Amino acid sequence: RNLREIKGRGIHSTMGEDVFDETYREKEGPKPPMRIVWRNVLMMSLLHLGALYGIFLIPSASPLTLMWSVLCFVISGLGITAGVHRLWSHRAYKASLPLRVFLAIANSMAFQNDIYEWSRDHRVHHKYSETDADPHNASRGFFFSHIGWLLVRKHPDVIEKGSKLDLTDLKMDKVVMFQRRFYKPSVVLMCFIFPMLVPWLLWDESLWVGYFIPTLLRYAVVLNATWLVNSAAHMWGNRPYDVQIYPRENMFVTLGALGEGFHNYHHTFPYDYSTSEFGCKLNFTTCFINFMCFCGLAKECKRVSKDAAQARAQRTGDGSYKTG
Repeated sequence: RNLREIKGRGIHSTMGEDVFDETYREKEGPKPPMRIVWRNVLMMSLLHLGALYGIFLIPSASPLTLMWSVLCFVISGLGITAGVHRLWSHRAYKASLPLRVFLAIANSMAFQNDIYEWSRDHRVHHKYSETDADPHNASRGFFFSHIGWLLVRKHPDVIEKGSKLDLTDLKMDKVVMFQRRFYKPSVVLMCFIFPMLVPWLLWDESLWVGYFIPTLLRYAVVLNATWLVNSAAHMWGNRPYDVQIYPRENMFVTLGALGEGFHNYHHTFPYDYSTSEFGCKLNFTTCFINFMCFCGLAKECKRVSKDAAQARAQRTGDGSYKTG
């Protein structure tokens, strides 16, 4: 009842702001020099060293701490997948105030930029995929599209095109703007303090273990799961819906990123709330949104019809399309 099937073409969640712009042309001449942001290099290096140390601490952690770490992974992951990606970037469904508040809190736990900035950059990514205006242009290689783009200054075209997007829907959302205003303290609390303190307060885990496993290790795993959507899912896998674009269907990414690896489908139909033709199959985020619909906290989920997906696959796919 809450799933609204969309038939036909040209119906999009953000009025075309997440649809590839075929008129864009990269500027001729030499590319601007890459400017390394050494602070980011240092912080990312320290984070991953801390996460590596957290792996060695796993045998000393209690089972409850490990379960808590997995729960924090899922919550922060949903803040990206169900929240800033499918809800706020693509407007693929509508969420009630309580659900939006939960997803905003979960997004702060994920610490990948505030909702407003993440959504803006993601819309730019869809509109200018694999060009100079794409924040994590996969044509520049795996390292750049995975983490390198965060270690250098943005290409001028990324900044220019992002400034021209219509972001009225985000500016009108009080939850989005509240989170943006208080983003730094919310990250300190939700990404670092809360995951560390819960095991210490509730079952006597050491703060040391609480900091390195459910905090740093969990944070690094969520980051890399998200980054694999930008890198691996743009390089390896089949392209059953559109062979002309980089994004692929990558099952490894699907499992690690809570259902975000059906990427050829997603870039072909960015407004589909499931980001997949197959609903809940290997797609935890879709299951979560469906459950929120069942609870009355979400509604109007946009969906591509089966016939439209099959027709597109036959017309522009690589021949690997399978039903079911």
